[in-house]
Amino acid sequence: MKWGASAPHSPFSARVQNNVRMDSICDDLHAEHLALDVLVADLTEAQWSLATPAAEWSIRDQISHLWFFDQRAALALRDPDEFAADMHRLLAAGGTKASVEPGRRMSGTELLAAWRADRNDLIALARSVDPSSRVPWYGPAMAARSFITARLMETWAHGQDVADALGVQRATTARLKHVAHIGVRARPFSYMINGRELPEVPPYVALRAPDGSLWEWGEPTSDGVRGEALDFCLVVTQRRHLADTGLEVTGASAVEWMGFAQAFAGEPGTGRSPGQFAR
Repeated sequence: MKWGASAPHSPFSARVQNNVRMDSICDDLHAEHLALDVLVADLTEAQWSLATPAAEWSIRDQISHLWFFDQRAALALRDPDEFAADMHRLLAAGGTKASVEPGRRMSGTELLAAWRADRNDLIALARSVDPSSRVPWYGPAMAARSFITARLMETWAHGQDVADALGVQRATTARLKHVAHIGVRARPFSYMINGRELPEVPPYVALRAPDGSLWEWGEPTSDGVRGEALDFCLVVTQRRHLADTGLEVTGASAVEWMGFAQAFAGEPGTGRSPGQFAR
């Protein structure tokens, strides 16, 4: 082959590209961890017990939940068979409610240190796996890269609960695109978990990014969701009721979907009530 000629696509180059993409999402998850860490690092012990918009959950419970499932995520990557056994034990013990109990037995300082250690363990492990390998979870199994993206979505969503409890507004970043993408891709799951028939043609989604650019999914149709990326992410993670956002939703299938859209695994969430938060 002559110098300067294009090299044929090789398995090695594909692995390099995959590893770069895996490192990129791991970097973004790390950044999301740090953004939430800033909110809780200096809390007093009393502030750890502040109520959040999630019924009966305090700030301590939110961080305990993330810590608990970061541990399970690392287990799913490291030992899928043991994860499957742990999942059965967890469901028998009460599902996600079990995730808050460990944190309630610890001080805020102890919980923060444990979360920091195990979230870093998860990221280090994730950087070493094949991005296309399938990882089991409580919903459908996912490719490893999508799996870590889902951890970012969970961190962002529970971080919103913490921010709401503290009465602070977080900066919006390009990392929202990960949350929005999962929200769009989880549409079939949202229909399935709610026992609804999935319309064949997905609605068009056009969102304004924090930098003013446009993020799009699908082809423009009469059914669509348009507006700020932040609003869309708040709705699909069920941190805001649709009525408390500025989203423009047109067409029957888009309106239906936005009524129960769910970006996270598990049973249908109760979401937030209309009027609970001002626009």
